[in-house]
Amino acid sequence: MAEQKKAGFATIIGRPNVGKSTLMNHLIGQKIAITSYKPQTTRTQIRTIYTDERGQVVFLDTPGIHESRTKLGEYMVRAAESTIKEVDAVLWLVEPREKMTAEEAAIAGMLKGLKKPVILVINKIDTVKKEQILPAISAFTKDMEFAAVVPVSALKGEGTKDLMQTLFDLLPEGEPFYDEDMVTTETEREIAAEIIREKALRLLQEEVPHGIAVTIEKMKTRKTRDGSPICDIEASIICEKNSHKGIIIGRGGAMLRKIGTAARTDIENMLQSRVNLQLFVKVRADWKDNDRQMKNFGYDMRQYKKKK
Repeated sequence: MAEQKKAGFATIIGRPNVGKSTLMNHLIGQKIAITSYKPQTTRTQIRTIYTDERGQVVFLDTPGIHESRTKLGEYMVRAAESTIKEVDAVLWLVEPREKMTAEEAAIAGMLKGLKKPVILVINKIDTVKKEQILPAISAFTKDMEFAAVVPVSALKGEGTKDLMQTLFDLLPEGEPFYDEDMVTTETEREIAAEIIREKALRLLQEEVPHGIAVTIEKMKTRKTRDGSPICDIEASIICEKNSHKGIIIGRGGAMLRKIGTAARTDIENMLQSRVNLQLFVKVRADWKDNDRQMKNFGYDMRQYKKKK
């Protein structure tokens, strides 16, 4: 008799910049979620799919849980909290530290009493000595029990096979939710916008805060004279201030060209096609605290009920 396959939903949660998107990208074997050395890079719930002979895991990567200071920040926290209620297992990603931060203590409080398995994932083990890992495990398991504890390096892939096996062991039996060749429910437009935002965050470094969004105004494939396909994309980078607009464009348009060149390469790899990318920069003052503008940029507060 054939072994029954597993199928379920799992979420990766944690404080900002702990490596959630890097881990998810590594687990599914390709880049879907954007990564950056800056915190709060992920703003929405990213859904990706991993399928093998053991079954299927649908991963929900979420924004980092943090103290929200704007409506966008509140949206991100609500997205993360609501995801926990929807899944079969939770992966709590932490760094190998000997004391929890205030944000991590808040997450622990949120997870206590949760009637579903929680796996404690100690990430970035490549950044510390082996003898520092046990004290970190003790710090997080002192007042809370976990279904499993798995040390990993999301960046280098260490321990990720063990993590996947542990997850499959904990998931319920069932049929897959998606076709086995699907890796994400994100549309090509959404991924293209996120790629552009990632390149902007990386290239702008600390000059412009996280007050940028990206909208795809046009995305259409056409045939060139030689019959090969090319995708025409027009996208707008939204910022909050005129001074930020000047920085994003750069002297003589140099910075905007750098962002476009870097983004085009990744988008071409995704689409497996040539891309003609045109970028524009628009100012929308204080859009992160404006419900209507947030909705226009894909962050609808109404889809996540406010936590009581």
